[in-house]
Amino acid sequence: MTLEKEGTDEYWRKRLTEEEFRVCRQKGTEPAFTGKYCDEKTPGVYSCRCCGQPLFHSDSKYDSGSGWPSFYQPITSGAVIEHADSSHGMKRVETVCAKCGSHLGHVFPDGPEPTGMRYCTNSLSLKHEK
Repeated sequence: MTLEKEGTDEYWRKRLTEEEFRVCRQKGTEPAFTGKYCDEKTPGVYSCRCCGQPLFHSDSKYDSGSGWPSFYQPITSGAVIEHADSSHGMKRVETVCAKCGSHLGHVFPDGPEPTGMRYCTNSLSLKHEK
């Protein structure tokens, strides 16, 4: 008998829908303009779908026109980790939850002030808490 450990595929498959698993654990993406938080305007905190760590505050959310929820900064400096991503023949910067490593999306240097950054994030990677 194998013990289920947090962080294993078996552990996450039992806790996430198939689509959440594909995005959060296998670095997938949801189609543009389909995520439930793309047009969300209610104040609150956006946390990691997998572990619940707070990631973004609604005060930093803005409409980037990209089709995904976009934020100009994480809720704290250590909430999100950035990694170089050269998949799909592109050079991008992937964002992941600092606590559990869940794939969130990518960050781009074309956002609004005060940071100039756009954290383009999958709705499936987030939970919105009012």
